[in-house]
Amino acid sequence: MQNLPFQFGAEVYTWFMDNEGETHAGRLGHMIEVASRAGFQGIEPMHFWMGDLSDPGLLEAKLRKENIKLAAIALILDWNGAEETDKEHREADQVIELLKRFPGALLCTVQMPTGRYDLEIRREHLISNVNEVSRRAAEQGITCSFHPNSPESSINRTEEDYRVILEGLDDKVTGWTPDVGHIINGGMDPLEKMKEYKSLINHVHYKDWDGKPEFALMGKGVIDFTNITQWLKDEGYDGWIVCEDEAPEAVDNPDKVTLHDGEWIRRDLIPSLK
Repeated sequence: MQNLPFQFGAEVYTWFMDNEGETHAGRLGHMIEVASRAGFQGIEPMHFWMGDLSDPGLLEAKLRKENIKLAAIALILDWNGAEETDKEHREADQVIELLKRFPGALLCTVQMPTGRYDLEIRREHLISNVNEVSRRAAEQGITCSFHPNSPESSINRTEEDYRVILEGLDDKVTGWTPDVGHIINGGMDPLEKMKEYKSLINHVHYKDWDGKPEFALMGKGVIDFTNITQWLKDEGYDGWIVCEDEAPEAVDNPDKVTLHDGEWIRRDLIPSLK
């Protein structure tokens, strides 16, 4: 996609929206094919939803066949306790081991939203757990990035949440994935928040938003992607921009949404850049 410092990828959550993942379970290979057809350069799977392609050899072969890269793996866990549970520790280490086979692919940590109770202590637990996972991954040469989200049940959705959590990250081992749709859904201006914590940015997620009630098809909402992308270009950002389209249309036809997003990037977004 032209000579830009960053690369564009697709996130598999677009397929997960249909029936909480049941409809497309075990179809990561198909998602890789569609992302490649859409013109994306990479894909970001969710760790618990990779099916047979959680085998690094099979994953590597499929990516090579479709001429697409592994941009990142989203590690999605609760992290509500003061320390990782045995299950959380085991799953994190499995993803770290997998990522060792794919130099340059990131570990993108995401907390499963489970309610805003005991907010202060649970934010502290989240910071501690994410930093610990990132330290173990960094020891294996893996770059890590924390991805806040914005459901009402998330403890990393508001401006105060961002201040506490982002400023609590160990920036020696953990960066930040600004998701522009989640930022605006949490009541903040995406570009201003990105400028405020620009030193942490090492991965980026795009989704559009119209507030009716939440997300919209890429290019159909109110987010100023041209100014955001231009700023990233001017800042010399050279990582991934991953489209995680959560438009309602994705429930019925995630393939079509992904193909639309790739075309929109080529036809509308890239030509708008200076």
